[in-house]
Amino acid sequence: MRLWALSDLHVSHPENRQALACLPAYPDDWLIVAGDVGHGVLALDWCFRQLTPKFRQVVWVPGNHDLWTVPRDVPRLAGGALYERLVQIARGHGVITPEDPYPVVDHRDGAVLIAPLFLLYDYSFRPPHVGRDEVVGWARQDGAVCSDEFVLHPDPYPDRESWCAARCEAAASRLAACPADLPKVLVNHFPLEEQHAVLPRIPRFTPWCGTRRTRGWHRRYNACAVVYGHLHIRGTRWLDGVPFQEVSLGYPRQWDRRRGIDSYLREVAMTPPRAARR
Repeated sequence: MRLWALSDLHVSHPENRQALACLPAYPDDWLIVAGDVGHGVLALDWCFRQLTPKFRQVVWVPGNHDLWTVPRDVPRLAGGALYERLVQIARGHGVITPEDPYPVVDHRDGAVLIAPLFLLYDYSFRPPHVGRDEVVGWARQDGAVCSDEFVLHPDPYPDRESWCAARCEAAASRLAACPADLPKVLVNHFPLEEQHAVLPRIPRFTPWCGTRRTRGWHRRYNACAVVYGHLHIRGTRWLDGVPFQEVSLGYPRQWDRRRGIDSYLREVAMTPPRAARR
């Protein structure tokens, strides 16, 4: 069994949609989809219709684009109600979600637990001199404005920070209840570490890229790998001996269609379990 990962499929773009439909089958392997499949309910349903017949198991976490309230979805859902509907769709296709028990799989390096997380962001990835009430204006000064401000709603929470805090607290409790010596693959759409939220072309976009609440989770919960997307900057960065892997495909201009989408599947690299326990 091999564990693959891909995020930011953005199937609202015809080029990405066509490429995903042509993805070869990997019937013995698992696939992690680390968010931003598309916009709303219809995109997610279509995507899972393509992917679930091609892999033994699919694991999914939502990205911010998945949580956008879009006019073509009927009924038009928002916030927590939309997330619950996405989870329902995923489960209907047999996909593992952040609301399901964390699976333990026999990887070639030994047993590992895969923890799909939905943690959001809370604008804390910002300079010390920028206050929360100033951060959106500060980002806008440099031309960085996230569409989430208009189409990602936090209902029933009063704001995105509150939703993020609730998600982080719930995930931390679940992870703490898992066997401490069992190596874990932590999966989230947003980077878990602020130092990885670096976007050279839009440096002030970082407030929409994660939360400081997750700092050090790879050490606290014995991670052998961390998988994320969102940045559209593919690569692996090592921290404390743990590989943090950004696995996005991105918009059509950000990948080479001549190579095919399968060349962008990332096999998840892991710290050997014995080293992870140390």
